[in-house]
Amino acid sequence: MKFVSAIIKPFKLDEVREALSEIGVQGLTVTEVKGFGRQKGHTELYRGAEYVVDFLPKVKVEVAIADDQLEQTLEVIEKAANTGKIGDGKIFVFDLVHVVRIRTGETGEAAI
Repeated sequence: MKFVSAIIKPFKLDEVREALSEIGVQGLTVTEVKGFGRQKGHTELYRGAEYVVDFLPKVKVEVAIADDQLEQTLEVIEKAANTGKIGDGKIFVFDLVHVVRIRTGETGEAAI
């Protein structure tokens, strides 16, 4: 099993969610996060004063999947989240050792 964590632009969330649903990925966790990468933030004007925004708003999408769904999941996220501009985000993949569905007690891939 794998745990996929993708940091994407907030306005791409619906596209990523729909694309994952189409390939049968169920169970998605979304967290609003802030990030600092190659974009290095930007300058904004507020009431006549300039200030630097270092951390930009992003969305972290997390899914637990079976090993055989990994390549398709990565392709779908990459395609749906891509704008071609700096700051599109990153995808991280971790090995998932154990999963337990609390309600039923199911474990492993059955719990996903």
